Amino acid sequence: MEEFNNNIAIEMKNISKSFGSIKANENVNLTVNNGEVLALLGENGAGKSTLMNMLSGIYHPDSGSIFVYGKEVRFYSPKEPIKLGIGMIHQHFKLIDVFSAKQNIVLGQKGTFVRGQNLSKEIKKLSDKYGLDVDPDKKVYDMSVGEKQTLEIIKVLYRGAKILILDEPTAVLTPQEIKRLFKIIKNMKEQGCAIVIITHKLNEVMEISDRVTVLRKGKSIDTVETSKVTVPKLIEMMVGKTVDLSIDRTVVPDKNLLLEVDNLSVVNHEEGHSLKEISFKLYGGEILGVAGVAGSGQKELCEVIAGLQKSEKGRIFFESENIIGKTPRDIIKLGIRMGFIPEDRLGMGLVASMDMVYNLILKDYQLQPGIMLKKKASIEKAKKIVERLDIQTPNIYTPVSRLSGGNIQKVLLGREIDSNPKVLITAYPVRGLDIGASYKIYELLNDQKKNHVAVLFIGEDLDVLLELCDRIMVICDGEITGIVDADKTTKEELGLLMVGGKQMEVAND
Repeated sequence: MEEFNNNIAIEMKNISKSFGSIKANENVNLTVNNGEVLALLGENGAGKSTLMNMLSGIYHPDSGSIFVYGKEVRFYSPKEPIKLGIGMIHQHFKLIDVFSAKQNIVLGQKGTFVRGQNLSKEIKKLSDKYGLDVDPDKKVYDMSVGEKQTLEIIKVLYRGAKILILDEPTAVLTPQEIKRLFKIIKNMKEQGCAIVIITHKLNEVMEISDRVTVLRKGKSIDTVETSKVTVPKLIEMMVGKTVDLSIDRTVVPDKNLLLEVDNLSVVNHEEGHSLKEISFKLYGGEILGVAGVAGSGQKELCEVIAGLQKSEKGRIFFESENIIGKTPRDIIKLGIRMGFIPEDRLGMGLVASMDMVYNLILKDYQLQPGIMLKKKASIEKAKKIVERLDIQTPNIYTPVSRLSGGNIQKVLLGREIDSNPKVLITAYPVRGLDIGASYKIYELLNDQKKNHVAVLFIGEDLDVLLELCDRIMVICDGEITGIVDADKTTKEELGLLMVGGKQMEVAND
């Protein structure tokens, strides 16, 4: 009989899981020790989430074994892992906004009720043990993103979790909030917790993890000690080949003003102002980055420029003509080539039930209404986009709804670039893409910049914003808190601006 190592918290052996003909996991092996942080890496579609969903009881493996503290277990619901001390903190928080912190903590637990001061003392004791900080009586709707995440951590710890799974925990945090989170993780590690982090940010992997397990195409490639591996090696393990991760920020001379936003305000009738008297300029031959905590007005900014949302006041000039009040079709009729890559790819960007060819035909019709369109031209365009962006699809006639999120994003970006825009608005254009594809997108955006296209790049990775963009505009609660030169600022300064820090001097127009 194999002797159990008392230091092992979780062991997953030869785990396989299929969905129809798709093998999400195939003979995957993973071990997590007590008192360590294990990073789980892999491209989109590598099987990371499926594997962790089996560990948290959402899915059941087709074959293989799961051991918790040396005992083989079978999970058929999420309740069973919780009883054994396994807690998963999802990227999208599962909190009730109108409840207080302590009400959320005890929610769903049988035989418990909000016990006022006694419960607050229990939460305080738990918080002190792990270095957490949350007001038990504070309503969720009054919390920052970092506070909500801290509450999610306390919630699973209160339920007895000693094994924690964090799914993309830093995706929407500022640099300052990330530092606080890492301190919390280190405190939990020192208390003997076993922690798994799913992330795509390799610099954070190198900083916080002890070991790294890499998945590729549903299979476990290797597990390595973080101190004995390099970032390029991890990328090679993830992708299967060497990838050049340099972003060349080309300086384009003779920039011309293409878009000017003047004193623009947008009102969300449910939540009040989404944009409050913002003003900025966008030039052909530059990439203007937009940074901000999620929900700060990025979506409204994109939509009002593209003519999809009305403004309360202010003006938007495209090549000196005010386009406020014009519909997207009106804007197109003026000859304005304004490519728009929305945050909601299928809801706003593409018709899900149509294939690439017909989605291209729809775009061509918008650009050239009133004339007969030739399907053959769209077929050739579709083939060119598939080859140029390495889109994984059975063929160009496959409905885009059947493609992965990353490939849908490539279709959308390829279509917009093919329309030869003068202004290209991109909202999270690499969300859902693997590392290799992401850097291909950065390269394509740089090509647009070299062609004197004005690019508005809304992103969430501050490292990429600093490396790719010429200037970065920071939005907090619908207001611009600063516009800075990318080569003259830091992540820490951007982080302060993202949470409403002191107004910085706007870079020279």
